This record gives sequence, structure tokens and C-alpha cells, in this order.
Amino acid sequence: MTAVYTLAVWCPDWPVVAAAAEAALPPHVPAAVVRANEVVACSAVARAEGVRRGQRKRAAQGQCPDLVVFEHDDVRDARLFEPVAAAVEELAPGIEVVRPGLVTVAAQGPVGYYGSAERAAERLVDHVAGHAGVEVQVGLADGLFAATIAAHRGLVVPPGGTADFLAPLDIRELDPAAEQRADRAELVDLLRRLGLRTLGAFAAVPERDVAGRFGRSAVLAHRLAAGVVERPRVRRRPPAELSVTQELDPPVERVDAAAFAAKALAERLHRVLADRGLACTRLGIQAVTETGERLRRVWRCADPLTPQGIADRVRWQLDGWLTRERLTSGLHLLQLDPEEIVDADALQLGLWPGAGQDQGEAAERAARAMVHVQGLLGPEAVLTPVPQGGRGPVERIRLVPWGDERVPETDPGRPWPGRLPAPAPATVFASPEPVTLVDEAGGDVVVTGYAELVVRPHRIVHGGRARAVVAWAGPWPVDERWWDGEHAVRAARLQVLGAGPDGEELAFLLIRVGGKWAVEGVYD
Repeated sequence: MTAVYTLAVWCPDWPVVAAAAEAALPPHVPAAVVRANEVVACSAVARAEGVRRGQRKRAAQGQCPDLVVFEHDDVRDARLFEPVAAAVEELAPGIEVVRPGLVTVAAQGPVGYYGSAERAAERLVDHVAGHAGVEVQVGLADGLFAATIAAHRGLVVPPGGTADFLAPLDIRELDPAAEQRADRAELVDLLRRLGLRTLGAFAAVPERDVAGRFGRSAVLAHRLAAGVVERPRVRRRPPAELSVTQELDPPVERVDAAAFAAKALAERLHRVLADRGLACTRLGIQAVTETGERLRRVWRCADPLTPQGIADRVRWQLDGWLTRERLTSGLHLLQLDPEEIVDADALQLGLWPGAGQDQGEAAERAARAMVHVQGLLGPEAVLTPVPQGGRGPVERIRLVPWGDERVPETDPGRPWPGRLPAPAPATVFASPEPVTLVDEAGGDVVVTGYAELVVRPHRIVHGGRARAVVAWAGPWPVDERWWDGEHAVRAARLQVLGAGPDGEELAFLLIRVGGKWAVEGVYD
């Protein structure tokens, strides 16, 4: 399924542009925006002085003593971006705000109206500069991801040419933006260490292998790299009853009151969706004033929106309307429409309160709680899994005490011939549990020295419950450290699917060592 041909309008260094505009800072003065003492955006003048994103604030100021530093402010960015979004919408109705500084729209309308993609891009650049006083870059390509990258370069990628456009680009293009999942950065780092340094190299890996090795989030990233649809295939148009509405009495004219109403309404929308097993990826925000003026804007997010994500976007939009629009009266009605929804399993909330809000603060609170548990129960009471190299499921995870250095004992990037094929079992036993595997006559199922079954498995007994064997795969020989008599391992692994009397099926990963079968893991 190919992605929709998309037009993206991008404002370079928008956080700096917004902060400098609010402070009336002259354009020749170097400026940067920092969050948690780290540079998240800087002006072209600052970059010429050696300032870069990701630098610590002190290092950036040391590189450029005249640097003017602003604190990151999402509300300011959204409020000042509203005139830019309005200017784009005048020429291309139906825009979606991805984040302050980036809007997208289906390219078919503007391209058809102005005759070509190049002419549509030129008209948008001139119009936004004339009406909002902001320089923008326009890019066209298949899908949001590729269109955004094209906008960063001011390029028009013809329909169907996105895969070729993306192929030579650095794998770092997959690094997460503010609204994307943080695990994307870890994936990019791992892919680089595996030698996959371009989007094309990653896209060339079969999707099935990516799913087995890295999981669901990596599959979505793999589809981005390949230039195909970046949304889950269960996307659908939501029914009207999923919308939530709130009358504001008295009408709201202040930003703080609007923010309070936005938070409550965002939580209501999330509950309505969660009760149906759904999550929102495109959010329509609509407001009506006392005198009947109607305001509407659509926000798009790369990942399903959390409750805080919904509240943030509503608050940003209301702030923009109340401070930038010339409203004749206060806001009387507020409505949230989930324009696009996906199954809720695409949204993985954090394990502690606050995840999805301020990740740094939430992580710090969680870390303090972990340390407190260790103080009560000992260092080994809280363990962190660290992926490492190995052939069996137990070998491929190392548990280290919370706070210790998370270093694998063996390199996970090595080939590891004979490794258990994907997918890995969901439940893995630290010590394999005894199991009985017998043939139709009740005799033990034996594996020969050539890793072949002597008889067909008929029944498996684990945990006191017997199941009929309906299918199996393997066995796979395990012959490790044959040169070391003390630590040599000679065994065989077998995957078995068993069905109980009630028809319930369960798959097991078995290992045979020393003439006995044991369960290493369960595919539940």
C-alpha cells in the first residue's frame, strides 16, 4: 500500500524563529532554544559560529559568547505558528498541523490548481512570506515522512519516486521528532552498529526478519525507510459519536481558562476511545464563539496520541486562537473530533504515571522509586534486562541491577550461527522446567546424534497438564564449546504446538540435554 502524495510546508528552526519574534531579536544576533540545558534548535547565524543541536548550553555559549538563549516553550511555538498555518490554508485548504513549524496537505489539490508541483511550491513560499513574514520550504513526496525530508531540502519528489529518493539518505533520518516514540533513537543507533547506515540498506532487509529481530516499532520504521504507508493498516474513519463537546459557561477569553477546559475534554476523548480499544492519530479541534464564529484546525501525529498529547495540542491551538485571532467574543463551545483512529495496541503507555507527558521528569521519578525499592529489598530486587548475543532465549538477555552499567557480556551484533529462529518465546524460564514428550505408545521421544527425531511426538505433559501434539518444528542441534570439555554443551531444541482437551493451543520451546526434555520458553 503506497502512501498518499503529500505536500509539506516547513519553517526551518521554528522554535528559534518564534522565540526571536516574541523577543523582537534582530536577525543578525545568534540565538538558540534549549530544553533541559541542551540545544534543541539554533539559528543559521549561531550554526555559523559552531553551535549545533544536542550541545550542552554551556558548550554552545563557549563556542559563541554572543549567543542569546531562550527556554523551550511549546505554547509559544504553537501560538506564533497559527498565522503561518492560516496563510498556508488560504492557498491549500484542508491542512494538517503536524507540529508547530510543519504543516501538510494532500498534494492533489494544490498541484492540480496551480498546474504543477513546482508552481504550487513557489506560490506557497511567496504567499506565506508576504502574509506571515516567515520564510518556509516546501517539499512533495509520497507520505508524511518522505514529504517532510523533501521539505528540509526544498525538493519535489515525483509520485512513485520516493523509495529511490530515500534509499541513499542516512539512517539518522529516522531519529524521532518531539512527538515520536523515544525508542526510535535506540533503533537507529543499533542499526548503525549492525552496518545498516542508509535508509535503503534498512529497507532491503525483509520485513519479516525486521519483525522477528526488532519488533513492531521497528516494522513501522522499516516501512518509512521503504517509502510505503507509515500508518497501521487498521486505520479507519471514526463514527460521529466518538466526538466530545463541551459548552463553556461563562465563555472563555483567557488562555489559562481555555487550557483548563482543554485538559478535561482531552481526558474525556481519550476515555471514550480507550473504552472501545482505539487511539487517535489525527485530531480535529473546533471552537465556536458566542457570536457564532467557527474556528477549526486539524493536528496530525506520527504516533497515536496520549491523553497529554491530546491536551497539549488543544491547549496550543486555543492559545493561538485567543491571542492571535481577532475574535469578536469569547469561546462558547469546544469540540474534539478524532479524524483518524487506530487500534489502541499501537499506543504503548508508560509503566508509571507521567509517561507520555514530560519523559525526563517521569523517568526521574521512576528512577527514585527504583532506588527506594533497592534500599528496602537489596540491589538485586530491581533488575534491568540488557539484550546481548547468544543462541538460546535465556542467553540473549542479561539482567543487571538497576543503576549498574547496562553492558552486554556478548556482542548482539555478531551473526550467532545456529541462533533460535524468530519469533522468540514470550515467556522464558531462567532455569528450564522439566517436561515429558512421548510418542503414541507412551515412549520417550529421542533425538539422534544427527539431530533427527526417532519417532513422531504425540503428547506433551507440562505443569501436570497433558496436551496433544498437533505440530512441531526442528529439532535444531546445539553444539557449543566442543573444544572445552568442562563447558561444552551438546543439545537439541524443538518447537512443539500442543492442544488441550478444550482445544486451547499453546506452543513450547523445548531443549533436550543429557537425555531429558525441558521447557525453555512458552509462546503465549
